[in-house]
Amino acid sequence: MPPPNTYASAVADHHCIPHDSVDRLIASWQSVRPDLDILPVGIIARLGRVRGYLDVELDHLFEQYGLSGPDFSVLVTLARLNEPGGVPQRRLMDELHLTSGTISVRIDRLANQNLVLRGADSRDKRNTRISMTREGRALFERVAPAHLENERRLLSSLSPAEADLLAALLRKLLVEYEGTAASEDATVHLGLTLAPAHVTVAMRKAVGLAPVPGLLVQAIADGGPAALAGVQVGDVLVRSGPYELRSVTTLYAAIETAAASRRRRMRLTIVRGALQDSLSIALTVESAPTWDSDGRRGSHSV
Repeated sequence: MPPPNTYASAVADHHCIPHDSVDRLIASWQSVRPDLDILPVGIIARLGRVRGYLDVELDHLFEQYGLSGPDFSVLVTLARLNEPGGVPQRRLMDELHLTSGTISVRIDRLANQNLVLRGADSRDKRNTRISMTREGRALFERVAPAHLENERRLLSSLSPAEADLLAALLRKLLVEYEGTAASEDATVHLGLTLAPAHVTVAMRKAVGLAPVPGLLVQAIADGGPAALAGVQVGDVLVRSGPYELRSVTTLYAAIETAAASRRRRMRLTIVRGALQDSLSIALTVESAPTWDSDGRRGSHSV
């Protein structure tokens, strides 16, 4: 989390930012349908439009080297993993979040350019290993510095403080979709598996409950701090002291603050069904508890 003065410097000129195409879009909708809450458009539409401009600029650089963005993603992943004998194609598929068919097409294209090579996997006959050829490695070493410089250029309108703030906010949002696992290095564990706020809202609406933006309890560790405090599956964590628990990032901050206090207790405001309640959790567990989670992507183990 950036220090307060860093945040202040990052937003110092934001009141002077000229209107953009999304501002005009929002103004148009407000004049036609003032009853609609179109606040999310200001974020979602801008993310999409900025991504579109970035993709054009990134693709233009890759094309100069005879590559596409997806081609470079394969090469850069192979270079990063840097496994002797090549990377198992199945792992490459997982790293790039691709289907087996899509990764095969990408490998075929790069192999036809003599940039990658398929080899047998001695540990798994059903799998193949992918490695960069000498030509592929040489091309990667030329493209990578140019690509990084291009990315720096594309972000040059942001100050270092603004870039740090934007990265932190995007990380906070991405974590809610990717999920988190309980860290064995953490000194405090609540013993909870939680759904992120956007899932909580959808699940409560589906059963006719108010769409509360909080963290929905999906599973609880037997004998963990949350279980001992009376937290139940289906509860929604909405606040802890000054922290509004819309994200697991904020929950971590609340845990850290409570763990550093003299009493080492955490006050939680929860919504159970249609009712609100308050619980106090003693933060005394020093090792990660074990519990059954549904394993749903995007869930958080805390």
